[in-house]
Amino acid sequence: MPPAIELSKLTKTYGSRRGLTELTLDVQPGEVFGYLGPNGAGKSTTIRLLLDLIRPTSGTARVLGRDPGADAVDLHCRIGYLAGDFVVDGRQRAGECLTFLGNLRGGVPAARIVELADRLELDLSARIKSLSKGNRQKVGLVQAFMHRPELLILDEPTSGLDPLVQQTFLELVAEARQDGRTVFMSSHIMSEVEAVADRVAIIREGRLVTLDTVADLRARSHVQVRITFGKPVRAAEFAGLAGVRDLVVQGQVLECGLDGTPDALIKAAARHTVTGLRADTQDLEELFHGYYAGHAGRQAASHVE
Repeated sequence: MPPAIELSKLTKTYGSRRGLTELTLDVQPGEVFGYLGPNGAGKSTTIRLLLDLIRPTSGTARVLGRDPGADAVDLHCRIGYLAGDFVVDGRQRAGECLTFLGNLRGGVPAARIVELADRLELDLSARIKSLSKGNRQKVGLVQAFMHRPELLILDEPTSGLDPLVQQTFLELVAEARQDGRTVFMSSHIMSEVEAVADRVAIIREGRLVTLDTVADLRARSHVQVRITFGKPVRAAEFAGLAGVRDLVVQGQVLECGLDGTPDALIKAAARHTVTGLRADTQDLEELFHGYYAGHAGRQAASHVE
C-alpha cells in the first residue's frame, strides 16, 4: 500500500520569498501525523499544495497514491479538510450548511451529522453568523469528519475551542485511527498532538527541522535535577559527570540538567547525606520550542562574517 502522503523535495516560492523548501516526508496509512511549526512556518502552504489549491514551484506530492493536480476531483471526495480560516455562508443555519456540504459529497446520513454535533455541543439550529469563533470551528470539524474520509487534513483544528471540546476532538482523531484512517494535523501547539500523534514533523521557515516519533522525542527530553544535602558540597565533585550539564552548586543545593542515565550523579550524591531530591522531566512543549531556538541560533551564526 502506498503512503497516504508522499512528498519529495516539495518547494513553493512566492516571488523572492520561499514558502517551502525541498520538503521530503511521508505519512503512512492509518497514521496520525502531527505537523508542527510557528505561524508562518509553511504549514498551510504544505496543505494547500496537498489539495491542489496552489501548485508547487518544484518537487512532487502524492496523496493516497494519486497526483493532487491531475486527480483532484477523486481525491477531494476521499479527503476531509478543515481550513485554518474555515468560512461558510453565515446566513445558513449550521444544520442546513452541513446537510448541503454532505450532499456535495454524495450524501451524509442526518444521524451522523447529529451525532457529531451532539458530541461537540454544536447547536444545529443556530445561524452561522450568530456563532462564536469556537462554535464556527465546530461546524468545520463536523464537515471534515462526517463522511468518514480516508484521509483527514486538519489545519489548526482546535483554534477557538474550549478545553472540553478539544478533548472530544482528540477522541474523534483517535477513533479515526482505530478505523484505519489517516490524519494529517497541522498545529503550532505541541501538546495538542502529543496525546494522539504517532509521528511529528517540526517545520520552521519552510524547512523541515526534525521528523520523529513522539516516543523518541520524549526520550530525548532532559531532566532538571535539584538535590539538597545535609552539608555544603563542592561543585568540583559533580562537574564533568556523565550526563550532567548546566551545573550550579550553592551551599547545600545542587541543580543541574541531566541527559541519559542518572547513575553517575546518584553515586556521587550518595557520598553525602541527601535531605531532598527533585527531578522534573522537560515536557514536549519545551522540547518543541527548543528546536525553534536551536534552529534560529544556527541561522544567526551562519550570517556572522
